Amino acid sequence: MRPTGKYNIPFLGLTIGHHTFEFKVGQAFFAEREYSIVHHGEVMVALQLEKKETMLIAMYHILGAVSSACDRCGEPVEVPIKGEYRIIYKFGFEDSGDESLVVLHPDAYMLELDDTFYELITLSLPNRLKHAAGDCDPEVLKLLSNYNEEDDEDDEEDDLDEEFEEE
Repeated sequence: MRPTGKYNIPFLGLTIGHHTFEFKVGQAFFAEREYSIVHHGEVMVALQLEKKETMLIAMYHILGAVSSACDRCGEPVEVPIKGEYRIIYKFGFEDSGDESLVVLHPDAYMLELDDTFYELITLSLPNRLKHAAGDCDPEVLKLLSNYNEEDDEDDEEDDLDEEFEEE
């Protein structure tokens, strides 16, 4: 399915200066994306957009919770997400090699933010999606331990991950 375009900002009519927008991203948003690592969720995206003569400066604030598959057991796990990202939109014809700089065609009049929102939400996910200790499906963990002789080493890695997360 193709995104609906519900998350568009026509910037042509905006005055020079600061503008604030808020978007609620929910179940329908994630259902539109094939092969999404996010199954569903509720995320608020606050956008502070500064319009200048030759560019737009966008500060995205992401806050919410999403559901994905646990990296250990494969069962659904709800993960809180939070992030702040800055993207500069400038007008021109050349491609930008910088992820935080988007070049818009000089005739552009609207920011289409569907894909941007999805990318920023997935960037806000932790490196490892997993249940808290003891919450994984015990049957799956038992099956995995039968096939994986290195299971003890994985547990040690998980302990190290938890130590780093606490710091």
